[in-house]
Amino acid sequence: MGEETIARLVLFVVSVGSGVLVLWMAQAAASGRLRRNPVAGIRLPVTMASDSAWLTAHQAAKRPTQWAGWCAIAFAFPCVVPLSLPFALTSIFIGAVGLLVFVLYGAAVGSRAARALADGD
Repeated sequence: MGEETIARLVLFVVSVGSGVLVLWMAQAAASGRLRRNPVAGIRLPVTMASDSAWLTAHQAAKRPTQWAGWCAIAFAFPCVVPLSLPFALTSIFIGAVGLLVFVLYGAAVGSRAARALADGD
């Protein structure tokens, strides 16, 4: 196997793996299986204030966070089809930017939901 093929496979595995991990985290946090912790999830003061704020935030952020995961997965596929390397690298870059944008949007949505919960108490 050539160096380019290995690089393409590594990019594919990392991007798909990241997407799957984000999808799992979105589901686990929104369902309550992923509890407040110092490592994964929307870890802002407003979401870490209580278990109900944590759950509310992640339920609100579930859809955009899932879009983040699917974005990373979808844009990884040009790495494993016979397309030019610049096209594959551009696709990976777009997928990474999409992942970041949707995760940040989900965090903003979740933060607003947790803040609204706190304001209603």
